Amino acid sequence: MTGGGPMEKLHAAFASLFETNMGVIPGERVVVFGDTVRPDESPEPGDLDRRSRLHATARAAAEFGARVYGSTTFVDYPATAASGAEPPELLWREVFGAPLVEELKRGGLLERLLAKEAGPDDHVAAEKLVAARRGEVASVVIAMANNSTSHTRFRHLVNIAGGRFASLPHFDPEMFFTSMAVDWQLLAERTARLAAALNRATGVRITTPNGTRLSLSKEGRRAEGDDGLLNSPGSFGNLPAGEVYLAPLEGSAEGELVIEYAPTRRLASPLRLAVQGGEVVQIAGDEPYREWLEAKFAASVKNRNIAELGIGTNDRASRPDNILEAEKILGTIHVALGDNSGFGGTVSTPFHEDYVFYRPTVTALLPEGEELVLLDDGRLRV
Repeated sequence: MTGGGPMEKLHAAFASLFETNMGVIPGERVVVFGDTVRPDESPEPGDLDRRSRLHATARAAAEFGARVYGSTTFVDYPATAASGAEPPELLWREVFGAPLVEELKRGGLLERLLAKEAGPDDHVAAEKLVAARRGEVASVVIAMANNSTSHTRFRHLVNIAGGRFASLPHFDPEMFFTSMAVDWQLLAERTARLAAALNRATGVRITTPNGTRLSLSKEGRRAEGDDGLLNSPGSFGNLPAGEVYLAPLEGSAEGELVIEYAPTRRLASPLRLAVQGGEVVQIAGDEPYREWLEAKFAASVKNRNIAELGIGTNDRASRPDNILEAEKILGTIHVALGDNSGFGGTVSTPFHEDYVFYRPTVTALLPEGEELVLLDDGRLRV
């Protein structure tokens, strides 16, 4: 963007978010939400600054929406324990309305949903209740909390009601002028082309120069594109956008992941994760991040699950130290651990963490033994 002061540029970015990405029309009910740093958290100074700016920007976006489009509210709450955890009841009340929340609370259904202990029958019951009251649910939800709500029943139920949902976890407001300032139409075309090529495959083989090697099955799973154009009922995606993603068949992933970046920083030294039977079975390396990851694995064996394979398609994304943007960088891949129940998988757990890998060679394994190279040393080939 050129011309105008910082506030004018930010308002132009908000207008693009509301209109181009979300398709908001005046009078639609919109909820913007953020989170605050919990007293028991100790983020690094740089991350604390980013989270403070993110919270302030979320509030400013809601104020802009209320002024320009009307019917826009802002909600915040102390950050959840991890990405993938369900947000608190107060946000459910704002988005779904108090009457629907009271129905969900009967018989302990909401309690089980919030704890991620709900079974298939619970999920069906919740979906029926939400579908019956869909007119009471917010039309647009913009998640500007630091911890992701992408892989939650909360997000899924917003979509069941026909709501459009944008997830911006770990967002840095500077991204409005970099990875969000992309040609959205070209991005959509590139993403759709890659998704179509990947959906020809029954399996995928990955190698990278840092020693990462992974094979996985795609049997029964469909790759989807996240292109940032969230203006159809039930739309969901990240912003900044730009990836093709899928939930690998549980139990199929084999190999080794060499992690060089945590979600918001470069590791002091790489960690090597051995993968067998679709799960991380061992971690090697001295980086302190290993302790945090092992604690998550100790909390639940489900957190070891190889949950997602994604391929970045955004040519304006460049930051390696912020997972939200890093996983969108054109020519990278990312692999997530934990929950994949919201996009075609079967593992439900309050944990979902992505890790980005650079200069990958990605080969689609086609029926009848044919192979198709999708990326060659980080260069898109389709």
